[in-house]
This record gives sequence, C-alpha cells and structure tokens, in this order.
Amino acid sequence: MKTVLKNGKIIIRDNDLELVDIAVESGKIIEMGHNLTGDTVIDLDGKLVMPGLVDVHVHLREPGFTDKETIKTGSMAAARGGFTTICAMPNTNPIPDTVEKFQAIEAIITQDAVVNVLHYAPITNGLRSDELVDMKAINAFAYTNDGVGVQTAGTMYKAMKAAAAIGKPIVAHTEDESLLYDGVMHEGRRSKALELPGIMGIVESSQIARDILIAKETGCHYHVCHVSSKESVAAIRFGKELGVHVTAEVSPHHLILNEMDIPGDDANYKMNPPLRSAEDQKALIEGLLDGTLDIIATDHAPHTVAEKKQGFLKAPFGITGSEIAFPLIYTEFVEKGIFTLAQVQKWMSHKPAEIFNFKNKELTVGSIADIAVFDIDSTEVVHQDDFVSKAINTPFIGRELKGNCKLTMVEGEIRWNVI
Repeated sequence: MKTVLKNGKIIIRDNDLELVDIAVESGKIIEMGHNLTGDTVIDLDGKLVMPGLVDVHVHLREPGFTDKETIKTGSMAAARGGFTTICAMPNTNPIPDTVEKFQAIEAIITQDAVVNVLHYAPITNGLRSDELVDMKAINAFAYTNDGVGVQTAGTMYKAMKAAAAIGKPIVAHTEDESLLYDGVMHEGRRSKALELPGIMGIVESSQIARDILIAKETGCHYHVCHVSSKESVAAIRFGKELGVHVTAEVSPHHLILNEMDIPGDDANYKMNPPLRSAEDQKALIEGLLDGTLDIIATDHAPHTVAEKKQGFLKAPFGITGSEIAFPLIYTEFVEKGIFTLAQVQKWMSHKPAEIFNFKNKELTVGSIADIAVFDIDSTEVVHQDDFVSKAINTPFIGRELKGNCKLTMVEGEIRWNVI
C-alpha cells in the first residue's frame, strides 16, 4: 500500500520551506517530488513536514504508577505531539534493575506502545544504592538513575567505567541531596516572596562539575538531563572545551518560564529542577544557540490532579510535556525570531537521534518513514480536555499556540491524524 503525503512543506535552511509530495511504502520513504500518486493520498495543504521528533526524556509510569500514565497513554501523547521515538525513565515500580524486570517492561512496550519506545535501565540497584546493575546483561541503550542523583563520586566513577567498556552512555539527573535542605522551588526572589524553601543552583551544577571530570578520566559518554542553571551551562561548556564527551538537554519549560512566572502556590509550576532566575533562563537559551546544550527534551512527568492540588510543599515534582513541546518552542521562539525552524528540527529530531545512535531521522528517499506534520499557520488554545495523556499537570493550559501536530507516522503507519 502506497501512501502519499501531498503538498507538505519541508525545511530547506533556516526558515525557508519547499513544497513537496512524499510517498511512503513498506515503512520507508520511497519517493519525494511533485504530482505523486498513490493508493492513499493525504493533502497536507502546505503544512510543515518534519522527520519525527525524538524525546530522550519521558516518564511513562508503568509499571507501578498507572494512575498517572501508562506506556499506551504516554506513547499516544507522544504521537499527538509529533514524537516518533521516546526514551522512558526507569523510576518505575519495580525498578528494572535485573534482566527479568527490564524484559517485562519491554514486553509491555511491544504490546502497547504506538511510537518507538526505548527504555533506560538504572545505573544502580533500586536507584538509590551504590551497587551497580549488570549493564552488560541488561543491555539497555543507556543507563540513568533519573529522579535521583548518584550521590557518591566513587559510584559514578565505577558506573562510567562500566558503561564506557560496553560503549553505552551514562545519563545523569544531577542533584546533590546534601545541599537540598527540603527545597521545593528555586531559591530566589519568588521563593522568598512565597515563603517557600528554596533549591540552590549548586544542587545541580556541583554534580555536573564532578561528573565532567569523572567522564574525562573514564572516557565515558556523559549526558546531562534537564539543565536549568547558568553555572551548569558554564560547567558543560568547560567540559566540551576539555574534550570530554559530554552532551546535554534542556526542557521547554526552562527555556520559556522563570521563577517570576510562578503566580503563587500552584504546584503545576513545581518541577525538578525548578524554574530558576531570568539570568539562568537567558543562559539556557544562549547555551542552546552556541551548542553548549545539544537538544531539547520534555521531561514529560505526569501526575494526578489530586496530587498536584496539594501545593508546593506536598505535591510531587514534574509537569507533562509531550503533547505541546513543539508548539511551545515554535510559538515562543521561532515566531519571535529567536530560533529558526532548522535549528528546532536539529534539536528535537536530528541531534537526539545522532547522540544516542538511533535509526535515521531524515526526510530522504530510503529513510524510515517516521514523519510528523505541524500546522504553523493556525492558532489553538491549550485545553485540558484535548490531552490524550492521563495527566494535565502543566502550567500552559489556556495558552494560545501555533504549530500543533496534525499527523504522526511511525514506520509508515499513521498513529495520529487530525487533518
């Protein structure tokens, strides 16, 4: 069966677009040109066509927390957002720290996922121990204790040596718990105004600095999750100047919001790391533009409405991100002339696939047909009833955005279509 996506616009350079038809058959792009015909023809009417987005940081909550999200609903949310490949964190219950537990999750993925899902394995048993998992036996694409920083330098050293020996990345949630002091938001002007305990920037940056030097010693590929502070950006820049194989991600919410956007004790603004100062926000944008930060990743972290109603002191950290990540970035940065479409395509598709050695993410003949189509001309309001995720914990409800995803194709199969 040959499907033709007709009259789509692909990115040529910067914000320059070119009209093209794309023919798909047997899971691959077989032809690109004009006036193509097929068994099924979908007229895209000039909408933007991109290689499927890649999100290296999501929480699917299954097994153990299926009231928040499941592999099925989380992957559906990804498809709605234009993501064709997502990477799920191992802070589940049970934690996949043995071959059997890891394979059990992979079995659910095979059965229920509607996009490509790769699952991380933890670095250590139970996430909080100093005992390494058997990385070689589990054979995940990467290893992380996301949600928990590796507290001991010696443990991180052993982990990086083990990962380097098998050519796999260590992916780090950096958080020195000895510096936390029960903080719930960034320590700054807003925390003082709201009289809430703060989280210092060095909670994150101090571990990044430590880990970069360990990565230099071990030769490991070290990837930093959800960078939030200007000192962290400086540390990563220094690491790259040293020749360390360090890569890093930043999340849309840290690029778009800062502490002063928090209206009050609303836990939909509570995430870890927290929304930091305007100076930190500026450093993140500059770091992305100069190549210090490599990619954009959502840190999609679903929670129930009841949990988030508890306020900053009691609610869990995290916001959802899969469904509106591209519209947020397009509206807040491309429309305003800060980023180009070509840069966004690199940060949200090409570069994450390259960093983690995933299957090609190109719109070229012979490539796998992982394709996303976005409407960058029409504005839609973010409404909680439109979410396909189980969760609606986001501070962006009610925001008007351009760039909503209208069609997502995974290996030639349509997984989302509202054209």
